[in-house]
Amino acid sequence: MLTKEDSFSTCPEPFRRVRYDDAELDKRFVFLTNNMSLPAKLIADLYRSRWRVELFFKWIKQHLRIKAFDAMSENAVKSQIGIGVSVDLLVAILKKELGLTQSLH
Repeated sequence: MLTKEDSFSTCPEPFRRVRYDDAELDKRFVFLTNNMSLPAKLIADLYRSRWRVELFFKWIKQHLRIKAFDAMSENAVKSQIGIGVSVDLLVAILKKELGLTQSLH
């Protein structure tokens, strides 16, 4: 926590507070970063991109039932995600072809 008296001893690096007003969502976001040179808009875009990655992995865990990756190489992860997406698409096609209304997840 950065509000305690000993905050500086636990985190001596200076931080920059970046505020971003998103007109599309009508929300204000506040970020802390140790990057002092990048423009505020770019910092906000980087955080937004990171959030999209988090949402993607959340979707993978919920819909593809991938709880952990079997291997850590880039090719193995891509293969496992590709197979999961392919199976999910096949299930969606079958659901539509058979006229099923209940969830298959």
